[in-house]
Amino acid sequence: YLLDRLKATPEGNGNLLDNSLIMYGSSISDGNLHTHHDLPIVLAGGGGGQVRGNRHVVYPKDTPLNNLLLSMLETAGVSVETFGDSTGKLDCLA
Repeated sequence: YLLDRLKATPEGNGNLLDNSLIMYGSSISDGNLHTHHDLPIVLAGGGGGQVRGNRHVVYPKDTPLNNLLLSMLETAGVSVETFGDSTGKLDCLA
């Protein structure tokens, strides 16, 4: 519903979804063990033309979720060196 509404809302030369970046997922893959590996994460939106979509991207098992958040911050124009336990930016948004 949210994505449909964003897509139906005109903004600039596109729509609001084109100019948004929405992350949906979980920070725990196994609730019993509280593990944070192999997380199911969906990114929706075009990030103002900065994000290439229609892909399934898999990273090594120990890649911190904060690497994705760090990359999303950079896409939004926020320049920070680290975020939590991040080890670097991901190339998934380019």
